[in-house]
Amino acid sequence: MKFFNKNVKIALTVLLGLVLLYWGINYLKGINLLTPSNRFYTEVSSVDGLLKASPITVNGFQVGQVYEIKYDFSKNKITIELAMEPEMKVPEGSTINMVSGLLGGTSLVLNLGDGPAMKPGSMIPTTELPGIVDNVKENMIPMVTDMLPKVDSIMNNVNGLTGDPALAAALARLDGITRQIQASAQQLNILMNGLNRSVPGVMNNVNGITGNLSGATSNLTDFSSTLKQIPIDSTINTLNATLANLEKLSEQLNDKNSTLGKVMNDRELYDNANRAIASLDSLLTDIKANPKRYINIKVF
Repeated sequence: MKFFNKNVKIALTVLLGLVLLYWGINYLKGINLLTPSNRFYTEVSSVDGLLKASPITVNGFQVGQVYEIKYDFSKNKITIELAMEPEMKVPEGSTINMVSGLLGGTSLVLNLGDGPAMKPGSMIPTTELPGIVDNVKENMIPMVTDMLPKVDSIMNNVNGLTGDPALAAALARLDGITRQIQASAQQLNILMNGLNRSVPGVMNNVNGITGNLSGATSNLTDFSSTLKQIPIDSTINTLNATLANLEKLSEQLNDKNSTLGKVMNDRELYDNANRAIASLDSLLTDIKANPKRYINIKVF
């Protein structure tokens, strides 16, 4: 009796372990055997990476998961058993399609219809909608294929440019220019330091120049005051009168009928004056040469 009890305990322990192992494996797959669910079915021609426990989503929210995947040899179709949440009502007219993720893995997307709720165990039709990977294959890959020759040409041009000796020479010149700029910056710093030391003396000179300018301004002010005191009006009147007299004198000199005009324009008078001057000059010369002829000195 004790042996029988021991065997029963061992058998029960092994059976319980197997049950826990089965439940644990399914739980790790995402299938909770203890959670009630409604079962639906769908048929596809290819699972394309779909696995057990793959999620079933509506508008991005998970409402169930794939419970079983079987191949129907009579129809050459793959039957998928779907485990839906008990609260999830699948209306008639709903469809389901597979979507491949960009990083791998495939999920089912349930597109709800607008009819009455379907009974558990019903077949949900599938639709072919392109997923992210399909869009990448159809759109991105051709674009990338077209771009590869251009990229290869660009890389060849870049390689040719980098291998061009002219580029190395230009870089060497640029390095020389950089060194010159650094040297100029150092000289500029030295110059600025010298200016900083010279600024106080320059400011003193500026202050002295400002003082001189102030003195010059004062002198200009005094000169302006002196100019204001000069009788400019009377001076201008005197100048005008003098100019009028000069104008009259010029008119008289130009007028041949006037006395001054006759004197200035009479040729005979001019010649007589020249002869008289010449005679006087010869007389003076003769007096200097023969003074006894003209001066008699008697001594008593």
